[in-house]
Amino acid sequence: MDEDLLEPDVPTVGERLRAAREEKGLSLDDIAAQTRIPRRHLESIETAEWDALPAPTYTTGFAKSYASAVGLDRTEIGDQLRAEMGGQRFAANQTEVFEAADPARTMPKWLVLGAIGAVIVLIALMSWLNSRSLEQPDAASTNAPATEAAAPAQTPQAAAPAPAQSAQGTVVLTAIDAVWLQVSNKGGGTLFSGMLQPGQTFAVPPSAAAPVLKTGKPEALRITVGNSIAPAVGPPATTVSNVSLLPADLLKAGPPAPAVVAPANAATAQAAAPKPRPRVRPPAATAPAPPPEASPPPTTNTGE
Repeated sequence: MDEDLLEPDVPTVGERLRAAREEKGLSLDDIAAQTRIPRRHLESIETAEWDALPAPTYTTGFAKSYASAVGLDRTEIGDQLRAEMGGQRFAANQTEVFEAADPARTMPKWLVLGAIGAVIVLIALMSWLNSRSLEQPDAASTNAPATEAAAPAQTPQAAAPAPAQSAQGTVVLTAIDAVWLQVSNKGGGTLFSGMLQPGQTFAVPPSAAAPVLKTGKPEALRITVGNSIAPAVGPPATTVSNVSLLPADLLKAGPPAPAVVAPANAATAQAAAPKPRPRVRPPAATAPAPPPEASPPPTTNTGE
C-alpha cells in the first residue's frame, strides 16, 4: 500500500512505538540496552527515516523487538511497518547488524553465571585430582627405600634351614596317657596346670614369650610343632621341669637337657631305679636212654 492510501489520523509505527515508550517512562537508551539494537536505528524507526536503516527484513525485526519491549503486538507492528516501507529504496551497500535476539528468548543472567561457576568448580576439581595422582607415585617411591632396607634383615630368615621354618608352627601337647603337666612362662604366670586325659590337647599360645613345661610323666606326652613331631623331652617315669617349649628348642637334633628332679634319698633312688630282670637258664638237654640189650636165646641141651 502507498502512503497516500493510509488514513491521515492513523499514527505511524514510529509514533506508536514512541508513545508506548514514553507511557512506560523508558528512554531510547533503555530500549537499546534491553533489545541490543543501536540507538540510531531506534531513532530512525521512530522518525521513519528508512534510508538510515538496513534492509527491510532487519528493520522489521528491529521494530518487532521494539514492540515487544514496550508491550505492543509484534505481528501488527511488523505488518504496518512493511506497509509504510512499501516502495522505499535502500542502499545496496548498507549492511548493518542483524536482527537482535528477542529478550524473552535469551538465557537469564543467573543461569549464565551459574553455568560459568559450575565450569570453574569442575576445572578446579580436575586440577586437584590431577595433582593428587601425581603425588601418589612420589609417595610410593619414598616408601620403596624403606622396603629395600628391610629386605636385608629378612634375608637370614629366608636362608635359615627347614627346621627354622617349621619352628613358626604352633606347639601342641597331646596326651597319650593320663598325665599331669604345668605350662608357664619362664619367670611369669602359669598358662596351664592340670590333668590331660588320653586324646586331650593343649596348644601353647603364640604370645607366650618363654613357655616351659613341667611334668612327671614325659613319655605320656606327644609334642608337635606344626606338622613335625618333637623328640621326647625326658626319660620315662622322670620328673622334668623348665623344658623349653619354643619351637626352635623342641626341634633341635636332640632333646634339650631337662632338669631332672633327684630322688630324696638313696633308698628312693634305689626304688626308682629299674630292677634287672633275672636271667632264666634254659633246661639242659637230656640224653635219650639207650635201648635195652637183647637177652640171648635159651640154650636147649639135647646131648644126654
